[in-house]
Amino acid sequence: MNELAIHRAARSLAASRFPAHPVAGLAGTSLKHQHLASILADDTQRGFFEVHAENYMGAGGPAHDALTRIRRDYPVSLHGVCMSIGGPQPLDKTHLGRFKALVDRYEPALVSEHLAWSTHNTTYFNDLLPLPYTPATLARVAAHIDEVQESIGRPILLENPSTYVVFPESTMSETEFIRALAQRTGCGLLLDVNNVFVSATNHGYSALAYLADFPLDHVGEIHLAGHATQADDEGDLLLIDSHDGPVANAVWILFENVIGRCGPIPTLVEWDSAIPDWPILKAEAIAAQAILDRHAQGSMSGRANAAR
Repeated sequence: MNELAIHRAARSLAASRFPAHPVAGLAGTSLKHQHLASILADDTQRGFFEVHAENYMGAGGPAHDALTRIRRDYPVSLHGVCMSIGGPQPLDKTHLGRFKALVDRYEPALVSEHLAWSTHNTTYFNDLLPLPYTPATLARVAAHIDEVQESIGRPILLENPSTYVVFPESTMSETEFIRALAQRTGCGLLLDVNNVFVSATNHGYSALAYLADFPLDHVGEIHLAGHATQADDEGDLLLIDSHDGPVANAVWILFENVIGRCGPIPTLVEWDSAIPDWPILKAEAIAAQAILDRHAQGSMSGRANAAR
């Protein structure tokens, strides 16, 4: 049996195990183990859940049991954080194989990774590090995306980074680079609005101008998150993409701007440290859902008026 036939068989098996829950127009949250009981007891819960792939690369155990229970009732977004797609060395074939196994096992509604690197030789960093935007980098990252997509048998969504340094050798803007990757590889994009705000603030450019040049037609998912405010060595404002608090008002404003332009795209609220009780995190998703629903209703009204 060739690889494509094996992949189709795996998809059929997953489809028989899990319902194909739609994710369009929904807001979701990160899935945290301390919230599991509250989620399973919540009859009003609407939306989807995102998990970090690396937390589920073992064969079994409580983590898989929890994710299986969630996947039966909700769409799932599988978010990779350690593929090092932007790195200079070849992708780790073992890691990619485990990632593919998770895609086959849970048939997630959305699959994503980061435009970043996190490995050097045999050293693994606990950070998502930036890269220069050059033709050589573009070719390498595109080849890595192609390899991932060929392995898992579907397009991935690539997330824009939050950055704290820029490279003088860059010959392309970040939006130009991301647009070229999407066009060359056919991948989709995960637009992290908090990352846009963090990077724009740190580097002194307009977040609105960045979004005006971002290829929104390729966006398949949006991320929202909280950030921390610090000062750099010169005492200037420095924002850190910390995922440890509620979404900032400025990020909500940018999010509404994006949804107003491209409609209700699946939106995920990330909260990965200083994790609050479930009602607080759920309230953030409800706020995002209200914006998505409002623009969905506006789109339907516009189409109805145009048909008259």
